[in-house]
Amino acid sequence: MNIEHIITNLEQQDPELHERLSNRRSAIKGLAGIGGKLALAAIPFALGSLFKKAYGQSTGAIVEVLQFALTLEYLEAEFYTLGAAAPGLVPAGPPTGAIATIRDHENAHVTLLKNTITTLGATPVAKPVFDFTAGNGSGNGPFKGVFSNYPLFLAVAQTFEDTGVRAYKGQAGALISSNEVLTAALKIHSAEARHAAHIRYMRRNLLSNTAIKPWITGKDTAGIGDAVQASYNGEDLTTQAEINIIGINGTGVSAAAASEAFDEPLDKAAVLAIVDPFIV
Repeated sequence: MNIEHIITNLEQQDPELHERLSNRRSAIKGLAGIGGKLALAAIPFALGSLFKKAYGQSTGAIVEVLQFALTLEYLEAEFYTLGAAAPGLVPAGPPTGAIATIRDHENAHVTLLKNTITTLGATPVAKPVFDFTAGNGSGNGPFKGVFSNYPLFLAVAQTFEDTGVRAYKGQAGALISSNEVLTAALKIHSAEARHAAHIRYMRRNLLSNTAIKPWITGKDTAGIGDAVQASYNGEDLTTQAEINIIGINGTGVSAAAASEAFDEPLDKAAVLAIVDPFIV
């Protein structure tokens, strides 16, 4: 079996093949010599694996992830836009500046995602109608008064940011076939992480509660309670790559510190369940 000849023929049918495989040149080089190393019957399986990586993730799959991310960004953008505009909600000074900055970031994320989806030939999903009381449209959910009660506003903001960080991490693997889209998504992910840390600092200062850290400890909600527990479940993991981090290499790393070292990803179903009460 002449693998180079196969690839040459495929390139004639797909001008983008070389680009698809350019990041896997080492794999192709390895395949070129595989015939002399493995039984002939093994070659189709090796080729199948290579082309699955090249073609297995369609643009449609990437767009689906981006549409999901866009819905979350709509949620955050409208939340901060309404919060920043609510009379007397956010104290003057640094808090006003911080919320305005985060609002602008979230609206920029919406624009970026909509433009990217359009560039990929799809139509961005429409912005849903939101109920920020988490009452599924009743306006009477557990966060009733969110735009008149500043501590409650920051509590909901913290939950959105912490959930967003975990949601982007959960989708990173699905974007790995597109360097450009993955890079953009990871940039948004880092912005969300900065938002999460800053909102937590704001709650820490507002409540004079040093137990609130700029990161998540275990699956603790930082005092918000059961209404947001789903956003934190699973964060108490203390192993990474099947390695237990507690006391690793004879250090004094505690269970709390081990859980704080990494944010755990949330899958799409879990995130949609979390935001469902906020979407009418």
